[in-house]
Amino acid sequence: MTDMFGSFALAQSRKMMNKQEITEYLDQNNIQKIKFAFADIDGILRGKVIHRRKFLDGLESGYGFCDVVFGWDSSDELYDDVKITGWHSGYPDATARIDLATFRTIPWQNDLPFFLADFSVSDGEDLAACPRALLKRIVNQCTNLGFHAEYAQEFEWFNFRESPQSLQEKGFRNMQPLTPGMFGYSILRPSQESDFNDDLFDGLAEFDVTLEGLHTETGPGVYEAAIIHDQVLKAADKATLFKAAVKEIAHRHGITATFMAKWNADLPGCSGHIHQSLWSPDQSRNLFFDPADPDKVSALMKQFIAGQLHCLPHILPMFAPTVNSYKRLIEGAWAPTTVTWAIENRTTALRVVNDTEGHARVEHRVAGADSNPYLAMAAALASGLYGIQHEMSLDVAATQGSGYRNKENGILPANLKEATRAMQTSPLAVELFGEPFVSHFTATRDWEWRQYARQVSDWELKRYFEII
Repeated sequence: MTDMFGSFALAQSRKMMNKQEITEYLDQNNIQKIKFAFADIDGILRGKVIHRRKFLDGLESGYGFCDVVFGWDSSDELYDDVKITGWHSGYPDATARIDLATFRTIPWQNDLPFFLADFSVSDGEDLAACPRALLKRIVNQCTNLGFHAEYAQEFEWFNFRESPQSLQEKGFRNMQPLTPGMFGYSILRPSQESDFNDDLFDGLAEFDVTLEGLHTETGPGVYEAAIIHDQVLKAADKATLFKAAVKEIAHRHGITATFMAKWNADLPGCSGHIHQSLWSPDQSRNLFFDPADPDKVSALMKQFIAGQLHCLPHILPMFAPTVNSYKRLIEGAWAPTTVTWAIENRTTALRVVNDTEGHARVEHRVAGADSNPYLAMAAALASGLYGIQHEMSLDVAATQGSGYRNKENGILPANLKEATRAMQTSPLAVELFGEPFVSHFTATRDWEWRQYARQVSDWELKRYFEII
């Protein structure tokens, strides 16, 4: 392990501190600055480094943050048709509140204290555009129904020997991958990049984003990591932090990491599969497992699956939020295209894994690596709970063979425009998440599509410039 990550025991001792304990920690270590961040609608972390005095003063009242962070896109271009903020409101401050339970330190930044925040309130209306606030609301519904939700997200991503400057200079063309060739599950390739590989695994653990596994996938310079499962809100926190941390650790090695769903048409896409299970409140029993059932699938799991299949076409942009997302969702590319489920089948939207009670879960295979973990997990959990609350029958038969051929229960929308229109006009989406969120989120996805539609691509130039 490198000197970059040398304080694991100390990092572990900082977990779950209350305000007094955190204050004492800052005093004892003479810490004068703290970093905090929150996820915007695209899952991008936005935040600040603040002085310890501002940090302590704001723990009760919160921190003013210009609400333009929910009024612009991933490129900081202002939306033209959202109600939550805009020129019509003057872009006022919204109040972000730090969640003390998220305290950790950043090993590769000299153990700088770090917290996650959101725009939720305990006695009023949350900011409808805040993804973490939305997930917290769904988690409360889950708890009130008597369930403990265990979730985890896994990611695939590509690594390049590039810097932000070289990417701009090259115009994002002719990029050099970390390693050449198709080396899925390779032992050789990680060994050849052992410093980077070890810093990922060890550094993420010290950052309290512990990995279950890390390996290469098929493709030049592509990795896959599975995060150890946790309570669903913590799982979404860790998934969000994972993506940012990977980029920061990679940069220290002269590497740029991308979580685009499909950066190259000739290479596999990058998934963000979500693993999900419901447990008894004391976490002693996995409610998805039934040893008496021929397939060991409990009645509750069947209702959960039925709800997810029913809701999926109505809320697809929460799993596939970008124009690029839909370049991954194509036949024969290890990503689903149909509204299907099966036991141990990687061609369907939902894959059941249930060899033992401890492992029994539903893998939601629609989400890409470009998904916002808070929104993807909120969508997955809310739609599963919908099936339970409505005691839905799983009338869709488990797929046998290729899920790409099983189109009886419907196919997924083919692009962001179609998916957004379906969600915009869906009473079900409003029932699940409320009109303010649905209105804002779908307006941002419509904006994303319109920005894409304005562009002239290389493909169009090559195809039409001379011959038409």
